[in-house]
Amino acid sequence: MKDLESLSATQAIKALAKREIKATNLLLSCLDRIGQKESIVKAWASLGKENALSRARALDKGAFQGLLHGLPIGVKDLYDTYDLPTSYGSPIYANNYPSADAVSVALMRQAGGIILGKTVTTEFATFKSGVTTNPHHSKHTPGGSSSGSAAAVADFMVPLATGSQTAGSIIRPASFCGIVGFKPSFGKVSIAGIKSLSITLDTMGCFGRTIEDVGLGVAAMSGDHRLAKIEALHNKPRIAICKTSNWSLANKETATALAVARHAAEIISKGAVADQKLPKTCDGLAQAQSRIMLSEMSRSLAFEHFHYPKKLSAQLSKQLIEGAQISYEQYAKDLQFANRARASMAELFSNEIDILIAPSATGEAPNIKDGTGDPIFCRGWTLLGLPCININMGNGPNGLPVGIQLIAGLGKDHFLLSAARAFALALPDPVLRDQA
Repeated sequence: MKDLESLSATQAIKALAKREIKATNLLLSCLDRIGQKESIVKAWASLGKENALSRARALDKGAFQGLLHGLPIGVKDLYDTYDLPTSYGSPIYANNYPSADAVSVALMRQAGGIILGKTVTTEFATFKSGVTTNPHHSKHTPGGSSSGSAAAVADFMVPLATGSQTAGSIIRPASFCGIVGFKPSFGKVSIAGIKSLSITLDTMGCFGRTIEDVGLGVAAMSGDHRLAKIEALHNKPRIAICKTSNWSLANKETATALAVARHAAEIISKGAVADQKLPKTCDGLAQAQSRIMLSEMSRSLAFEHFHYPKKLSAQLSKQLIEGAQISYEQYAKDLQFANRARASMAELFSNEIDILIAPSATGEAPNIKDGTGDPIFCRGWTLLGLPCININMGNGPNGLPVGIQLIAGLGKDHFLLSAARAFALALPDPVLRDQA
């Protein structure tokens, strides 16, 4: 079997389980791809080649170990790893070697995963651009903060990689890089052993090239193994388009992607798909998310800001000062607002709708000098804690990918995966249907 690095995670696992391929050969193919492209893409903060090869050889000799048996994985450099440095994207932690894995990394290893290396994150998972480039065009951003993970999966360096989202750091990079990104329900994946930015918002997930891939990844990361088996939809889901109150910021390519999405949604819902406005209690979601994030950041990074101010970027220092200026009374009001908005959305999903379709980003990936892109179309869903999945819808005017996101009710992660696969299979382009 040639071109092993091009196998999706699901394809690779099936071949590994049948012993049609060896974990060692799959890993070597990924390493070869990294050798060819890393100087351009710059997706990796560190690689653990020898440990990974040793692990692959042991897996090839032993019994089938679990959901991720023999699968090379990239881990965002926000997650602690006991055998690789963890810098959180900051020079402050350049020589940081944690004594233990993050819970989700430990579970992935337990499931047979091979941790190939740490992927580049922006500084403490914030907004300052890192070194990583978009695999489709090196002058454009891959998005942030999960820059390296999205780029590594999109460029066939690894079939699966972890990410985190506090504003839009899984969905937006997945859209910019043309892959599947899955942000599960808030709390689905443990944040223990991960450098926290905002305890109210931080959500762990992963990137893959198919919907099955990301279901497999989050199944292993969370311990909820039901997610590894996507069931067919048995009923017509109630689907609506939600352009959100920020629709004026969407570029033409995003409007086109949403129009194609509407057609696919009508096929699986067997009826018209209407536009859906969010309840009035959700007015101001993005603004509340931004304040909560800044306020909690100012406390989460208080140690670094006090002891190492000169090692923080000017951009991050400014944000920390802004966050500290938000009164605790305002912060408490925003948390109360979030609770009311979540209750309203629970009612909406219970009584009126099963799936919402919304933009993933304003459009194609911007030029890398202009930053990692605006997370405006993700902020509200992150604050609501709802499961979201990005699906590639084609290319924009510059030939760069454009995605949309599907959103389900809180805790409906398994259903969301089923709906997403049905949706992908209904797309007109056979290449895009391969995401299923």
